[in-house]
Amino acid sequence: MNTVPWSSPDPPASQPRPVTMRSVWLIQLGHFFFGYRDYLIPFMFLMLSVTTVPEFPLGSERLDRWLDIGGLLIAGVGQALRVCVIGFAYIKRGGRNKQIAADTLVREGFFAHSRNPLYLGNMLIIVGLILIANNRWWYFLALPSVILIYTAIIAAEEEFLTKRFGQDYEEYCRQVNRLLPSFTGLRQSLAPLTFQWKRVIQKEYGSTFTWTSTALFLLVWERWQRFGYAAQSAQIHTLVWGFPILVTLYLVARWMKKTGRLGGL
Repeated sequence: MNTVPWSSPDPPASQPRPVTMRSVWLIQLGHFFFGYRDYLIPFMFLMLSVTTVPEFPLGSERLDRWLDIGGLLIAGVGQALRVCVIGFAYIKRGGRNKQIAADTLVREGFFAHSRNPLYLGNMLIIVGLILIANNRWWYFLALPSVILIYTAIIAAEEEFLTKRFGQDYEEYCRQVNRLLPSFTGLRQSLAPLTFQWKRVIQKEYGSTFTWTSTALFLLVWERWQRFGYAAQSAQIHTLVWGFPILVTLYLVARWMKKTGRLGGL
């Protein structure tokens, strides 16, 4: 496995990738995480929600509200990145039977500037949710766990794609950063592509519903835990109204998908 930082392209072909016990262990762990990636992080968030209580950073309620705003903004940036990536060039790498799979090597759109822009979007969303929760255990347990999960999954995918596409993938790795995107030439990369809103809705409605409802839950949770329902009833009622709106949007998107109104991929 390549052990260079996420922000760097891979070394030249004359420098072979070292295979170490650490990389083998990380790749094996990545295959496991890949199979259960849709359950691990939600389960961790659920366990932390029932075993911890929100805290005021440095005892400041004002700072906590800024963290809520910052968390929502960071999560929103992560979602916007995912929308742009999927809208311009969709990558079919969802796996089969909980195993990594890929039919083609996608290098168009944002994938010409980051090899894993969707994972970057995921990580930004999760960081935003952790900031909203604002508890030391979320920082000490959830944040390192998320970094480990995605580090391992990326390592496993790189190993698979190297075997699957060989020299083409090696060349791609030498040209494009693993995670942090380079924005040089992005406009030129997107110019020949057409943004597909129907594809975005079809692929994103479920995950968008999940993180936005989680954010709403965390905002209600912290107000209820810190001040009690009576003291924050007006804010809690306002936030709770967001749930039926999100459910309605989710059901409409699902109906559109099931009835074929979003077309095929």
